[in-house]
Amino acid sequence: MTHTIAVAGKGGVGKTTLTGLLIDYLCQQKKGPVLAVDADANSNLNEVLGVEVETTLGDIREEIAQAEISGKNPIPLGMSKQDYAEMKFSDALVEEKDFDLLVMGHTQGKGCYCFVNGLLTAQIAKYAQNYQYIVVDNEAGMEHISRGILPKIDTVILVSDCSRRGVQAVGRIAKLIPECGLKPKSVSLIINRAPGGVLNEGTKEEIEKQGLNLVGVVPQDEEVFNYDCDGIPTVKLPEDSPVRKAMYEIINHIEL
Repeated sequence: MTHTIAVAGKGGVGKTTLTGLLIDYLCQQKKGPVLAVDADANSNLNEVLGVEVETTLGDIREEIAQAEISGKNPIPLGMSKQDYAEMKFSDALVEEKDFDLLVMGHTQGKGCYCFVNGLLTAQIAKYAQNYQYIVVDNEAGMEHISRGILPKIDTVILVSDCSRRGVQAVGRIAKLIPECGLKPKSVSLIINRAPGGVLNEGTKEEIEKQGLNLVGVVPQDEEVFNYDCDGIPTVKLPEDSPVRKAMYEIINHIEL
């Protein structure tokens, strides 16, 4: 059975960095095959993983939907609409040695997307059967999961910075989970970029107030910032990196 992990948090907290390290861990531990899904319109999971992406599912969905509206048929003669869509969607799957990557891309514009969204949902369901793990880097609202485009989730990992307001933000995301009709087996919280890897009492108090299950703290590390500035994939952090070591310890605690 495929185990689906959704990582969520507001922008700017380092969620995508930790998602990349989670994917890297699963690959290193030979727990794959892994399907990485970038479902955050503002994230750059491919850059964290060191992968080039030429097209997104959003681009393809837009192309097909707009063709439906305009009446301009891009489908080759003798090919069904469904076969054409599946062929195009398969072009968006980036295949690497230890994992594959799908980038969802931008949300839809005006017009009816019911047909193409249905095809996309069916295509991802077919992909899911080929993987042990699906790891989804979500936007805060988890739009693609709540719409049913992505599979049901087994594990939710919420990521916050070490501020009180950040914890309040993930507390609101946690409340969205049942509202979206999701029933994960576990919902956990990781605090990222904590100075010295230590939380102050106010942050601890807010975590308890929000009823969140804290599973670990990742320290602030300038090396992550420098890698980003230099365009080096975060997954190339050295084995003794404090961020990598903390994240791996947390993953072991979650028991994925």
